[in-house]
Amino acid sequence: MTDLDQLTQSLARNLKRWRGERHFTLDALAARSGVSRGMIIQIEQARTNPSVGTTVKLADALGVSITTLLDYEQGARVRLVPEEQVVRMWSTEAGSHTSLLVGADVRGPLELWDWRLVPGDCSDSDPHPPGTVEMLTVRSGRLTLVVDGEEHEVAAGTSATFEADAPHTYRNDGTEPVEMTMVVAVPPAG
Repeated sequence: MTDLDQLTQSLARNLKRWRGERHFTLDALAARSGVSRGMIIQIEQARTNPSVGTTVKLADALGVSITTLLDYEQGARVRLVPEEQVVRMWSTEAGSHTSLLVGADVRGPLELWDWRLVPGDCSDSDPHPPGTVEMLTVRSGRLTLVVDGEEHEVAAGTSATFEADAPHTYRNDGTEPVEMTMVVAVPPAG
């Protein structure tokens, strides 16, 4: 079984499990997430590999981290994630990428991310559930953070936090790569 097959199977199993634990019907999860009922069925049957955006929408609607949906080794008190098991969630041909380093579900999902954005690249994000907070620190380069249409320049050595229930974009308008670490805290599902 390839890594992608294992990830697809884990996502199918975990999506069914969390939807059941939340007592969400397919229609209820579709309405909460904005993901079609048909796509949810395909994911639960391990017949498709959804986009990062779709996976984020489902995780947000369920009130769990992406790590929880993708993880196939749940339950340990301490969980170590070796570098080779870090999940690459998004990448471009130019060399930009995001990696989900680790996540937890304590009083709502909490995720730790590593980002690299090459000059000229950007990543757009749909609004997360109300109460979601993102925190980041730029290690190198200069990030253009756009939240609800307002641009903010975040230089190396600077940290930022914002309520992520509005559209937001991470963009590199500079001449050197942006390296940053980000934490996403999602409130528990109601």
